[in-house]
Amino acid sequence: MIGSPVFVGEYNPLKQMSKAEVERTLERPADFQSFFIEKKDGGKVGFVVYFYMLHPGLGARILEIGYSLAPGERGKGYGTEAISLMVDYLFLSTEGSRIQAQTDVRNVASQRALEKTGFKKEGTLRSAYFIRGTWRDAFIYSILRDEWKEPKILSRTA
Repeated sequence: MIGSPVFVGEYNPLKQMSKAEVERTLERPADFQSFFIEKKDGGKVGFVVYFYMLHPGLGARILEIGYSLAPGERGKGYGTEAISLMVDYLFLSTEGSRIQAQTDVRNVASQRALEKTGFKKEGTLRSAYFIRGTWRDAFIYSILRDEWKEPKILSRTA
């Protein structure tokens, strides 16, 4: 599923992966965690990940999220809910002050989902990705802990 051109869509690079490679990718250390997005009936419709990017000049670790949904499940709110859950989870379980995400400038659905969950567009990363023979621009979005303020979906546990 993850290696399928139909699944990754037109905004992500193609990478052929065996089932074993996909499983290894999803079992990475704490710097990279992935979660399936499931419907109430348990059917898997996509995934959401977080990882740390190292900013060498500042010696800072920056939290970034990514996500993808199966084509037939897009536009149903699963992405927005998964992003919101991930933001709650990261701000409740880490000391990070910022979470960022990048999206192809043409991916309006992804931009809308980020904005619905409180992310702000910061700018354009020009020629950020080489996908299917073309350099693509990306928008970078972020949400700060001060903007988040409190959980939207998850709640603190005692």
